[in-house]
Amino acid sequence: MDWDKLRIFHAVADAGSLTHAGEQLHLSQSAVSRQVRALEESLNATLFHRHARGLILTEQGELLFDATRAMMKRLDAATARIRDSEEEVFGDLRVTTTTGFGTLWLAPRLPKLYEKYPDLKIDLMLEERVLDLPMREADVAIRMKEPSQADLIRKRLMSVHMCLYATQSYLDARGEPASLDDMSAHRLICQNPRSAQVGAGAMLVNELMTNDISSLLTVNNYFGVLQGVLNDLGIGVLPDYLTRDFPQLVRVLPEVQSVEVPVFLAYPEELRHSKRIAAFRDFVQDEIISYRKTVKEQAVS
Repeated sequence: MDWDKLRIFHAVADAGSLTHAGEQLHLSQSAVSRQVRALEESLNATLFHRHARGLILTEQGELLFDATRAMMKRLDAATARIRDSEEEVFGDLRVTTTTGFGTLWLAPRLPKLYEKYPDLKIDLMLEERVLDLPMREADVAIRMKEPSQADLIRKRLMSVHMCLYATQSYLDARGEPASLDDMSAHRLICQNPRSAQVGAGAMLVNELMTNDISSLLTVNNYFGVLQGVLNDLGIGVLPDYLTRDFPQLVRVLPEVQSVEVPVFLAYPEELRHSKRIAAFRDFVQDEIISYRKTVKEQAVS
């Protein structure tokens, strides 16, 4: 099949519109339509259902779109490897991690990375769903568990515990609980245990809820939990990596914490020699070392 026709078909299928695909490809709508029609004729198959709201793939169109999508991902990987043969670190880097870690730990540190590599373009994808790295849904991932796929390079970065925190102003006004029984006099701020999150966090929240918690605020990510705590709304379940960046957080009931949560950085084997990956990996590792040093110094003092 003619690759140029496949490329145009892929753009149309992805955009769902001849007009939008034409804009992306810098072609007229009629030129795009002719190429799609010629491809349908060569395959003797109808690839799109046409209606007033746009285009919908037929069953045959879905099969071809799956193939062109895989081809595009392989081409992206090849392009990345070719670009990474240069000495300079530049270009696109798609990073995925959880919403909490991405907003509260990673994003505030990215200025240091951009200062060193100003031509790097990072697409930060924050979601609880684990993206498929071998299928190039992302280039590198930071996750709160060890990746299960075998064809990934992975490195353990650190361990995290979920703990209870409040502000000193809140504790001065409402008192500090001496035991879990005292939590009934306080509002608990946490993620809903049924929402997508680290399993250890959900287990701790479930355990806390077995006590007589009279007031509760649930948020679907740790950024929201943190904002509630910082605004003196109650006692929150938060990851302990926040203590360096938010010194106003005071640990409550130090004996209460989740099981250990391992944090891993992972990327596909085929990007082993990527200079962009190496730059990002080294940056994260340096920040983790700095974080550990600060935590150790705080513990000693």
